[in-house]
Amino acid sequence: MLLGSLLAGCVHIPSVPEPLAIDSGAEIQVQGAKGPLSRRATAALLQRLTAEVPDASALQRHLAVEQTVSGSALYTGNRVSVLRDGPDTFAGMFAAIHGAQRYLYLEYYIFEDVSHGGEQLAELLIARRQQGVQIDLIYDGIGSLSTPNELFDRLRAAGIHVRQFNPIKPFTAPFAINDRDHRKILIADGQLAIIGGVNLSKDYQSVGGSGRHDAPEATDTAATAPGAQPPERWHDVDLQIDGPAVRALTQLFEQHWLDQGGAADELVTDTLPLAARGDEVVRIIGSEGGKLKPRYYATLLSAIRSAGTHIWVTAAYFVPTHQEKEALARAARGGVDVRLLLPSHSDSSAALAAQQSHYSELLGAGVRIYERAEGILHSKSVVVDGVWSIVGSSNFDHRSLLFNDEVDAVVISVATGAQLDEYFQRDLQHASAVDLATWKRRPLARKLREHFWRLWEQLL
Repeated sequence: MLLGSLLAGCVHIPSVPEPLAIDSGAEIQVQGAKGPLSRRATAALLQRLTAEVPDASALQRHLAVEQTVSGSALYTGNRVSVLRDGPDTFAGMFAAIHGAQRYLYLEYYIFEDVSHGGEQLAELLIARRQQGVQIDLIYDGIGSLSTPNELFDRLRAAGIHVRQFNPIKPFTAPFAINDRDHRKILIADGQLAIIGGVNLSKDYQSVGGSGRHDAPEATDTAATAPGAQPPERWHDVDLQIDGPAVRALTQLFEQHWLDQGGAADELVTDTLPLAARGDEVVRIIGSEGGKLKPRYYATLLSAIRSAGTHIWVTAAYFVPTHQEKEALARAARGGVDVRLLLPSHSDSSAALAAQQSHYSELLGAGVRIYERAEGILHSKSVVVDGVWSIVGSSNFDHRSLLFNDEVDAVVISVATGAQLDEYFQRDLQHASAVDLATWKRRPLARKLREHFWRLWEQLL
């Protein structure tokens, strides 16, 4: 803990001005499969989108927010699919690997030799490489610490390019143990991508697992000792994106590859034209720890501040900044339906204590809080007004903002918003509401523990 605080140094949470100077009449700039859309095509797109939503002003407001704070392109022509938990996500990942014709990019905080449908990931990747598919892999030096080096040696021997993000070299400057690559990205041929909270970790195999995903233990989930309790299932969400927005993810991966010492000739020069696969609008936000370019943070805060009907948050590690907590409380006091779906138990007891230290203030403002007891909640998603959604690797905490390299997708879509809203309501069936009066009567020892970990929340 002392080491962590020293390494955190003078890093501070950035302040996002309020209100932002949002020009709701500004021209919305949109990219398509063949490049920027014309004014006429953009106007037709916006007309179609506003016709699909109950509150057209909400959509216009969120588009204006995105235009102001994002700093990245807005892409149309995408098909977005929501993948739930490990089995669905692994099915999508393995199918994408099988379907790749030219190249695969993989970037994961935790990379283990997972299995799905009777196949081992390493064997499949090696087989695809032997079939001529180029494969580049980035894994995090801390997140994958328990993965045997022999696995990476085996992949390299097969001709797969492998880079370790921020290797552990404590006596080599510069070195920061807090600066981690927390992204989860799979890209196939620059046309399809899967991103979200699901690691290539054995915890997500069919029977679940244990161990903190931000400080994992290697576990064999294939068997449970006689008489032992079966491991808990991990609950998470990913998005599969087909279409032009994959270009932005490809660029993020390639920049990381070069930044980590990878050679340019190990990347694929992609000359294949992109094609429209659907009609959903997506923006990719890549954030880098320590550089304090708070695009994700500003985007999230601005969406919360602009909410008109509801804000539904699912968060594995809920350790909000002061501005995030104030924005949620203000929205609730203003009549917005603000709900938080949070874990009742966690692989990080410190993060859980810090999370619960915020309950009284939020509940007092009218925010509704639900704790899920079944399984391990690892999801990271927010839906605002049913038309603005964000899913990715960023947790609702300080660490994702200050230290981690993250990636998230904003989806402006009634279809995706409705699907995530539906899943949120389903998940509430496995959760219990936290009552303010009852919460205030919790034991003093719990209050003291919460207060202690609140002091360290910048590192959680």
